[in-house]
Amino acid sequence: MLPERVETLVIGGGVVGLTVARELALRGRRDVLVVEREAELGRHASGRNSGVLHAGIYYAPESQKARTCLAGNRLMRAFCREKGLSLSEAGKVIVAREEAELPVLDELYSRATRNGARVEWLDEKQLAEVEPRARTRQKAIWSRDTAVVDPLEVLQALRADLEDRGVRVVTGRAFLGRAGPGRALLTGGTVAYERLVNAAGAWCDLVARPFGLAEHYRLIPFKGIYRRLKPGASFDVRGNIYPVPDIRNPFLGVHFTRSAHGHLYLGPTAIPAFGRANYGLLSGTGGEALPLLLADATLFFRNPRFRNVALSEPKKYLPHYFHRDAARLVQGYSPELFEAATKVGIRPQLVDWRTKELVMDFVVEARDGAVHVLNPVSPAFTSSMEIARTIVAEHFA
Repeated sequence: MLPERVETLVIGGGVVGLTVARELALRGRRDVLVVEREAELGRHASGRNSGVLHAGIYYAPESQKARTCLAGNRLMRAFCREKGLSLSEAGKVIVAREEAELPVLDELYSRATRNGARVEWLDEKQLAEVEPRARTRQKAIWSRDTAVVDPLEVLQALRADLEDRGVRVVTGRAFLGRAGPGRALLTGGTVAYERLVNAAGAWCDLVARPFGLAEHYRLIPFKGIYRRLKPGASFDVRGNIYPVPDIRNPFLGVHFTRSAHGHLYLGPTAIPAFGRANYGLLSGTGGEALPLLLADATLFFRNPRFRNVALSEPKKYLPHYFHRDAARLVQGYSPELFEAATKVGIRPQLVDWRTKELVMDFVVEARDGAVHVLNPVSPAFTSSMEIARTIVAEHFA
């Protein structure tokens, strides 16, 4: 049963919604209700990501991502230690696949140091000591603060922590619209609230529009597929090996990640998808497939960087192209050691439709007693606890 009235209603039971609710509870607010559209937590981005806690390397200084990433990393690691959750702190190396990437590697090092991250330069000999399989041109960046967690463990621990503090988390309740000022229409009933937090992830724009926000944004989903080391096979990657990305786009490229449980994954891709839950080839497209196809076509002709992604990423459905990217990062790569993984994710990327540009930073907007977290893409999982602190400090004082 839904309550008739609450002080704060949080839409979305992903990591941002749960951490905002937790921050409110930590500050003495108990009359908080979190509603999740799915029957269980973790069905979308918060439960399907790689679990990597990023360290503030990629993001432009003074951006919201830069301000929240490293602080969020430290808070999440402390939470995992406190709760006894799986946590790998093996770090990450970023390698240059060709000499033309060295200037961008230099820029990443500069951003990292300005953002307060602990990074070191490694020459090729030093790199071999940290990651024997990794290959680079001249030098690589070593990030000591990068860690890996189990996202589903984190979500369940956050839920248990909330319920211990008297906060209700209710699943199977989607936001359907506003039922008037201070009233939300949900699956199964209407709830009155004093404050509302929109942390709806891939559905954040749809929740924001009844409040008169996000009208000039469109959400374009990108699909991330993975491969994993076959059971019983061995390949000596100790932590995480990443390529130098195209920093004009928000994607990091296919990379190696050793999970918190020791499994080795490759991925993800960034393939334009045809639905907010389009995890299969055609499943999960819903009624948005045609509008998304038209939006992708518009971006293809108007945005050269999107066009590059649209031309290169879908090829990675084919194992040859996926393995080709992986082989450029390491020595002795053998495609037959890696199989298709069941894990598939969707990145709900916001686009400013006025400029046809992908939004590179988090967006938080407030109106009519509601706070809307828009563009909650990577590193939102890493940043979530610091995002929550900021939202509560600025909007619930």
